[in-house]
Amino acid sequence: MTTTTTDVVILGGGHNGLVCAFYLARAGLKVTVLERRHVVGGAAVTEEFHPGFRNSTASYTVSLLNPKVIADMDLARHGLTVVERKVSNFLPLDDGRHFLAGEGRTQGQLAKFSTRDAERLPEYERRLEVVAAVLRDWILRAPPNMVEGGWMAMLPELLKGASLGRQAAGLDTQGRRDLLDLFAKSAGDWLDGWFESDPIKALFGFDSVVGNYASPYTPGSAYVLLHHVFGEVNGRKGVWGHALGGMGAITRAMAAACAEQGVEVRLETPVAEVLTEKGRAVGAVTGAGDVVRARAVVSNLHPRLLFEQLVDDAVVPADFRERIGNYQSGSGTFRMNVALSELPDFTSLPGTGDHLTAGIIMAPSLAYMDRAHAEARLNGWSSKPIVEMLIPSTLDDSLAPAGQHVASLFCQHVDPALGDEHRDTVADLMIETVDRYAPGFKAAVVGRLALGPRDLERRFGLMGGDIFHGRLSLDQLFSARPVLGHADHRMPVPGLYLCGSGAHPGGGVTGAPGHNAARAVLKDLGR
Repeated sequence: MTTTTTDVVILGGGHNGLVCAFYLARAGLKVTVLERRHVVGGAAVTEEFHPGFRNSTASYTVSLLNPKVIADMDLARHGLTVVERKVSNFLPLDDGRHFLAGEGRTQGQLAKFSTRDAERLPEYERRLEVVAAVLRDWILRAPPNMVEGGWMAMLPELLKGASLGRQAAGLDTQGRRDLLDLFAKSAGDWLDGWFESDPIKALFGFDSVVGNYASPYTPGSAYVLLHHVFGEVNGRKGVWGHALGGMGAITRAMAAACAEQGVEVRLETPVAEVLTEKGRAVGAVTGAGDVVRARAVVSNLHPRLLFEQLVDDAVVPADFRERIGNYQSGSGTFRMNVALSELPDFTSLPGTGDHLTAGIIMAPSLAYMDRAHAEARLNGWSSKPIVEMLIPSTLDDSLAPAGQHVASLFCQHVDPALGDEHRDTVADLMIETVDRYAPGFKAAVVGRLALGPRDLERRFGLMGGDIFHGRLSLDQLFSARPVLGHADHRMPVPGLYLCGSGAHPGGGVTGAPGHNAARAVLKDLGR
């Protein structure tokens, strides 16, 4: 057993941990990252899942990665290239028709189903962007935090609250009402108020259930829809893209940026305990018994994983410990990577084409999604699941042998507690679901990796398979993430900070929690 000393020790080398490490090291601090797996990246990794076939194992598409993080870390110089989908989304429909969405396409395609909806679409997009613009400004800032103490302690938070209030006050009455609706309403109710045709509501409603074990008619799901419109690719808002080399290309570039700043990354080094002395976090103990002492401990882990497994209950306030125990986490996600001998051929749009570069959504209506959630809650999984498929090899031929392809299947809904014994049954169902829309798909599958919620938890620490490190509900958002009073990334144990997706502004490959946590650490360490 050895003891080493550093300024900051970071638990977990996921993308937010790397972002946090970069900013801390750039400010002159000595930073050590402890990563349990053999590779950095957390859920943003590219791995070979079948001989000759590589893919993004968990997270699988790019949009939410913050432009400031990209620029500050100079990720392009470190090898990151992001290309845009040629079509944003493709929805094959049960009646043999299809809907293509993307720049210059969506409105014309929508007119096939409803001229009224096509006319309303620009105003819908304008009003959604008005609200998104207000919240987007807070992605790289800690929200107003509830604090105890006198006026001097509360003043900074009051000023932040006043700043947010001024931005909200800058909205007209319509904008304020939309803001309230998007935080409190269901996506279904919001979309039903705008549109009459199923395809456009399915397109937008899908975003409300991504990583969300809920119906599109669950109150609060409109915010999950909003969360997915914050992003951009190559300066273009609302666009989704692919990182050449898979999502691991992002974290490899981040690791290179960290190395350039002198960050030490220790792979295959699980953490067994957060070391505390006199109620303060002072380092970490590895699974091998080595001690890394530090002035600050920053966790990139799921908040429940951190407090239920690594932090001594005796140093955690009882109320906080209880609330973390009740922190809701479970996304209903079933994630698959599939090796294909050939591209799928969709009945509703035969042949190859730009539509195969899109996010292919197989869930034709909000009612379909609602039933999928209800059946999963009743039976453990839905017999008619929601499936989004991406075929990144249509944009990146480095992922598969010549003439062959890889596909990412993001599938819902399954019970977050789904047992491993059901994995193959559910995986077969997901492939058969795609085969209904693209006959021959099943026969083209030459290999697969299926990850149920428990697999995602074991492999990536996503408790309940939750890709967001906790539900994006009103009681777990903004100033209440992960627990009211700790939205500033400072945990109730002095010296301990949270930089993962369980912190503001939540999940997705954004880098924002890592950026914001670094700011809190630097302030506390006098930098």
